[in-house]
Order: sequence, then structure tokens, then C-alpha cells
Amino acid sequence: MKMSILRVGVLAAMIVTSSPVMAATPEEVRAKQVPEAMKILSAWENEEPVRGQRYLRLVYWTPADREPAPHYEKRLGEIFLEVRKFYGAEMKRIGFGKRSILLERGANSLPKIHLVKGLHPYSHYSQKSGGEIRKECLPVLEKAGINAAKETIIIFCNMSNWDRESRTIHQNSPYYAGGNQRSGNAWQVDSPILNVSSLAKKEPKIKDGQYGEISLGRYNSIFIGGIAHELGHALGLPHNKETKAEAAAYGTALMGAGNRAYGEQLRGEGKGAFITLAHALKLASHPMFSGSLKEFDKNATFDLRNIRVEEAGKSFRFHGNIKATPPVYAVLGYMNPHGGNDYDATTCTAIPDENGDFTLECAALRPGKEAEFAVVMVAVNGSASSFGPNDAKWKFPYTVAKDGTPDISATKTLLTVAPWYDAVRKGNPLPPAADPADSPLVREIHRRLSAKVKGEPPGETAGGLPLSSVPWKSAKVGWDKPSADVLNTGDGMFRAGGRVFAGGIMAHAPSRYEFQPGGKWRRLAGSAGVLSGAEGSVSFRILADGREIWSSAVLEDGTVAKYDISLEGVQALVLETTDGGDGNGSDWGLWLDPQLAH
Repeated sequence: MKMSILRVGVLAAMIVTSSPVMAATPEEVRAKQVPEAMKILSAWENEEPVRGQRYLRLVYWTPADREPAPHYEKRLGEIFLEVRKFYGAEMKRIGFGKRSILLERGANSLPKIHLVKGLHPYSHYSQKSGGEIRKECLPVLEKAGINAAKETIIIFCNMSNWDRESRTIHQNSPYYAGGNQRSGNAWQVDSPILNVSSLAKKEPKIKDGQYGEISLGRYNSIFIGGIAHELGHALGLPHNKETKAEAAAYGTALMGAGNRAYGEQLRGEGKGAFITLAHALKLASHPMFSGSLKEFDKNATFDLRNIRVEEAGKSFRFHGNIKATPPVYAVLGYMNPHGGNDYDATTCTAIPDENGDFTLECAALRPGKEAEFAVVMVAVNGSASSFGPNDAKWKFPYTVAKDGTPDISATKTLLTVAPWYDAVRKGNPLPPAADPADSPLVREIHRRLSAKVKGEPPGETAGGLPLSSVPWKSAKVGWDKPSADVLNTGDGMFRAGGRVFAGGIMAHAPSRYEFQPGGKWRRLAGSAGVLSGAEGSVSFRILADGREIWSSAVLEDGTVAKYDISLEGVQALVLETTDGGDGNGSDWGLWLDPQLAH
């Protein structure tokens, strides 16, 4: 969720070679960093403190033609006491003391659950009905004095179908979440067989519509673990994966596949789920966990500068300096290989010193993959940067060879050209010409930006003519406004699939650009993808004189599709993007460096 106001400072890039990272154990890292983080956090909270309690609000929603599932208040109340215990035990294990979610109490001292009757029958709703269901819950919450826009809300949907005779179950419920330190929403599903007491049961077997034949205990691991997992999203946690060292010590990261591993230790089937240090550091300042309401509704400003990246054998180090208001007490790094929707992003952590300097030790790299390294800064009031397009300036591409050796040359390119884009968008003079020793990509970016500053087309190169320099006959985009070679969002760069491109055409879905090549060009070649950090899904197609001549699959962040097509005799060229079938939220499609050739 893009909730923070963010500002990037002057970036200084340096790539050097250093000695390999000496891997500390998870316990050694925790023992060093947690006291350092708490020193910063406590000092700020205790200076003119503002204390208060923020509660997690629980809602039970059922369609108009369904009664709540049996014993829902007792079952779900006990589940949330279990989830509260899990979060509290993990925060204590990591060194943050007694910090966990806070729950309203109702009858029998169980958590209070607000009951909402839907406006329509079961058949009206689907997995995509989260927004509609939430809207139906608002009057009940408002009557209870709860402003859902400023609270963390969990909505249990009575959308499962349990057949006791055949022991089969399937669900058609919204199941997703998002949030930050101020507010959040999570949609869950309830069923009559969801029960804490069943976590340890290897029998009986049931048949789930998604997971097949599993034990009753495994079912409850998946769905009680899912409650804990989606709650994490509502509190502002992204996905992540455990490192090998973490897996050996603790099990499976909650915000990775931990939703399926939750409670499996009760059945002797594994170590269960745990919270990573990175996410415990972030939760430590969440108002629900910290009890501090000081500036909790303030958007932090972040200024990350003096970046230096060192290759270190089969690892790398990321150095930087952070200035922020309010201060930052933790910096989190996510090593995110492409293709896993950040579920396989391992983490590293650092605590800035009194000058704001920090070093992230990036050692858990996946061989043979392109990847991005995302830096997330966490302020003392709980505000944090995120993975979204507006924060793409803090995502750094790299690749890892099959032998595990990283190549961070793409980050060198990014850091070299970042000040140029900043200058162009602010209307400032462009820095001097690129060094002849720079890569061809760096030189081409400088050439195009220089032309843009002068209001001139960049013209042809040996590779052809950038389509982005050709005036379009018409253009329409789903968000923002049509643009070429410099984006109006994020850091301005055309970034996708872990690469920086020389330029391109912005095509937030749905979009349509029409050109008139007039039969003068022989070929069009380039790529298409989704802007780095965008959570949308987009499909692309190219039409020549009204006939489709190329189309892509539905693409998401991290995937890029290439095309090389004939334009022989083509008079009218159309480039279109459509949403991936799930609406156009965050559908930042990009035509990446399309080139016309004679």
C-alpha cells in the first residue's frame, strides 16, 4: 500500500570488490541488532510520549440466506487468542518483550466479534467481493463507534461449504489483505471445521477443493496459519522466505509458506511457522504492538543517499546513509528472485548508526536467477517505505550466476543515471555528458534525456529509431497521462524484469497508442512488461492495419515478453494494453525500448 510520502536524495554509486560476507548465525544477528533498534525506538517514544491502545477489530459476515457457522464466536475467539499468543511468543523470542496484537473482549472474556448480515444471498458473492462485503460491514462498525478507515479490520466471510457426509469442503471467499501502521483490512473464510483444538489431529482425512485429501489438522494449519499470515499483511508485512539458516533453526517463515506450516509441530510434521527478524523489527513500531500513538498518523519522509555496493564472493554488501523524519530505526533488505511474487524473497537487516549510516549483508542469494534487491526503511512511528512503483527508486537489480556469484552491474547503471532522471523531472539542467567509458546503455539514456531537455527527438541510431521518439496520432492510458522515455511515477525510469531500459512508452492499462508508420519501416522489435514494483497484471498486443500481429500472455512484475515483428507495408500501427482480467489497479504496463528498423 502506497501510504508514505517519499523523497530520494543524491545517489552516489560505487561498485567495489570486497571479501566474502562472513555469515553470522540468526541468533548472533538478533542479539546484536534488537538492542540497537530498541535503543533508538524507546528514546524517541519516551520523549514527549503519547500512549494509547489500538485494537484489532473482528467482524463475522454472512450472506443474507445463511446463518453463521456453528459456534463461530467461540471457535474464532479461541483462534485469535492462539494467533495473539503466536505473535507474542515470536516477538519475545526475538527480544522485543511482551508485544502482540490487542483484542477487544466480549462475552466470556473471548475476543469481541461484530456480526454483519449481508444484503444478498450466497450466490451473489465471490472471491472478488471483498470491497462489497467490507462496505456492507461499515454501518455495523460505525454503530459500534469504529471508523474502519482508521482501524485494522479482520472480516471472516461465511463462504465455505462443508459436507459432513462426504467429508468434503470448498470455499468461495475473498482471501487477501493489506495495510500499514494506521489501518488495514484482511478477508478470511470461516468453516464449521475450523478449530484450534483440531491442529494436532492427523485424522480424520477430509477433501478440500483446493488442497485435495488432507488431515483435519493440516486443514487447520492451512487456514489458521492463513489467518495469521493475512493478519501480517493487514499490519503492513510483505511476503518473505526463510533463509537456510532460519529454516534449520525455526522452520517456515509465516509470511512465506508459513500459513501452511503453522502448527505442524503439534503433529510431528515439521518445525512450524515463525516470524523473521525483519518482520519483527517492523512490527516493533506498529502502534498496536508498541502502545505508542506518537505521530502514528504521520507520513514519514525518507532520504536515502551515498549508496555503495560491494561484491563479496557469493554475496554483496549494500551501504547507505538515511535521513528521515521521524527517524529510522531499522533498514530491511529483500533479496527477491524473479518469478515468485516475492514469496521467495529472503531478508537481511541493519540498524543505522547515529549518523544514519548502515550496511546490509546480502548473503542469501538464489543461484541462476535475475533478481531485485529492495530496501525498506522503517521509521519510529511505524511508517515505512514499500515495494510499490513510487518506491522503485529503492529497488536495485542484480543477477546471480549458477555458481551463486552475483553480478550487480545493473545497479551501477541505475545509480549512475538516477540523478539525470531527477534533474529532467525537476526541470533542472542535465549533468555533463556520460563518460565514454560508460556502458552503451548509460550513454543512450543520456542521449535521450538530453534530447528531451532540448525538446528535440533523439533521432536514429545504428539500432534504428526509438518508437518513443515518434509522435503518436492518438494516445489514451488508464492512469496518469501518456508519456515516453521518462515516467511521471517512481524514479522516472523504465524498469522491468530486473533491468533498466533506455526508454519506452508508458501504457497503464487500459491503454492505446496509434502511430502512422506509412509503410516506411520494415520491423518493430522490443519488449513489454510491468513497471518494477507494480502489483498489477497486464496483457499486451500489437495491431497492424487493424489486424493483431502479436500478443503476450498476462504479465506481472518480474516478467518481460519480447517481440520482433514485420511492419512491411503497414500504414497504421496500434499498441494496446488490457488489464489481466482482475481490474486495472496498479496495472503499470510499459512498452520497453521499442525500436523501428528500415
